[in-house]
Amino acid sequence: MHVFGLTGGIASGKSAVAARLRERGVPVIDADVLAREVVSPGSEGVAAVAAELGADVLAADGSLDRKKVAALVFGDEAKLGRLNAILHPRIAALSARRTAELAGRGEPLACYEAALLVENGLADAFRPLVVVAAPEAAQIARASARDATDEASVRARIAAQLPLAEKVRAADVVVHNDGSLEDLRARADDALDAVCRRVGVDPARYPR
Repeated sequence: MHVFGLTGGIASGKSAVAARLRERGVPVIDADVLAREVVSPGSEGVAAVAAELGADVLAADGSLDRKKVAALVFGDEAKLGRLNAILHPRIAALSARRTAELAGRGEPLACYEAALLVENGLADAFRPLVVVAAPEAAQIARASARDATDEASVRARIAAQLPLAEKVRAADVVVHNDGSLEDLRARADDALDAVCRRVGVDPARYPR
């Protein structure tokens, strides 16, 4: 089975592209979902995070308060590094299990969706790499509306990530999200067909 990567910037449309891939029958392994699973209530992962950052990062039900964690590590490279040292190996192990399950089912292709795939040095592990790109003004407008936050906060989050232009330079396939949702879905279809051709999978397996 071949696993290709999907990434983008904040509110660039990555999730909408992933949804279209699922509609066409491609299994998508979402790194953000895995990250939540490895710190589920009662897990070894959540206990390790609480031990590192303090018990007050836990909600009353034992789940991780992601906003509190974000507030603690944002701008603190040392804390962020320690958090990543807890999370990343667990996410990688869970991803490997999910991949093995899909391979066991006979799937020829799967997608690994991750916001920080390029930043974490994983681009070459998931080629061909698909990057969803959008104009920064559109990212700010979408993220502000989606997260009910102000423009300055969104700009700070964008600045904390690798510039989208650098992700585009690392890409094998670029999906430009500068039109309607219908346009984006059509471009996602074209991107999937391009991936299939690159890895020798018949695109007809995933009908539009």
